[in-house]
Amino acid sequence: MLTRRTILLTGAAAAGTTLIRPYAAMAESHAAMAGDTYTTANGEIVIHPVSHASFVMETPAGVIYNDPVGGADLYKDFPAPDLILITHHHGDHYDQPTLDALWNDNVTMVANPTVFDKLPEEMKAKTASMSNGDTGEARGLPIEAIPAYNLTEDRLQYHPQGRDNGYILSVDGLRVYIAGDTEDIPEMRALTDIDIAFVPFNLPYTMDEAQAASAVAEFAPKVVYPYHYKGSDVGKFEAGLSAAGSTTEVVVGSFYGQSA
Repeated sequence: MLTRRTILLTGAAAAGTTLIRPYAAMAESHAAMAGDTYTTANGEIVIHPVSHASFVMETPAGVIYNDPVGGADLYKDFPAPDLILITHHHGDHYDQPTLDALWNDNVTMVANPTVFDKLPEEMKAKTASMSNGDTGEARGLPIEAIPAYNLTEDRLQYHPQGRDNGYILSVDGLRVYIAGDTEDIPEMRALTDIDIAFVPFNLPYTMDEAQAASAVAEFAPKVVYPYHYKGSDVGKFEAGLSAAGSTTEVVVGSFYGQSA
């Protein structure tokens, strides 16, 4: 069972050297950051929900940004990214001006081919284009590109099979699944040994709460973060998991201003 702690760094504490999180010696401009902390083999993962499908994850291998959009101001209180993951080209997942503002000499990026083709040449040189089923390493972390697509006939135009990615990262002994925009596809249901999962549900673009609960109950991550669920009912998702007898812990992050 994973142990989760929600911590808040403010002012002098953020600049200290005895905190439980990696990158503890941070500037005071990083004040007031709340995050959920999970113990890994050699350190910790700290997860910071940002908005909708965007989050920051601090790890022993570096700072990971997932689908950063919305402008640089949303990320001004976080450490600069070492690795950026982009699942697909829709505007709530890929925004070139935000990438331009966040880019630095040390960052690397992983994207699906559709996004890769849109990138400026400078970014392409430091970006791995991964298609469904590809495996590799990013900043020393094993990474798999997992399919993300719609199944329901009247939703197929949003995320056709074979184009968009989810990702599995192996982070210092923990397996983290980022589903991207998808329904409860067979590839999701077949996953095993997932410690932390990020799973979407909102219609018509992904799936409904019942689909998400059924899939999560089947692949049984230790912890699940609902994300990309604007306009949906997290309580209905939780009830579906409970009815299925799932032991997965649901963590409601502050993607829309609220948190558990």
